[in-house]
Amino acid sequence: MGNVRTNRVGEEIKKELSQIIQRELKDPRIGFVTVTGVEVSGDLSQAKVFISIFGDEEKQSGTLKALEKAKGFMRTEIGRRVRLRHTPDLLFKVDESVEYGNRIETLLTKIHQEEGEDE
Repeated sequence: MGNVRTNRVGEEIKKELSQIIQRELKDPRIGFVTVTGVEVSGDLSQAKVFISIFGDEEKQSGTLKALEKAKGFMRTEIGRRVRLRHTPDLLFKVDESVEYGNRIETLLTKIHQEEGEDE
């Protein structure tokens, strides 16, 4: 039963964080960021926020630093919007599944092209 609640809280945090990052953070270091998922611990004390950042390694590190700096503001806003007794601590992680998927797709395309040349 508790698992359902953590999933619901995670989805609500994901929705609110996406809006906060897009509309309210004014830091120029923050580039094109997508919140891909949120995993909330069972006791709702921590939330791992998985983000996808468009750009090179330098852009990604700058965006992560800006998000870390704005963590307090985002946590306050989430506490106000989601109405939890204790707002979870936010831990930002870069979601590399998109890059991994693109790499696999590129490899598959290359294999199909090579098979087409052999015939």
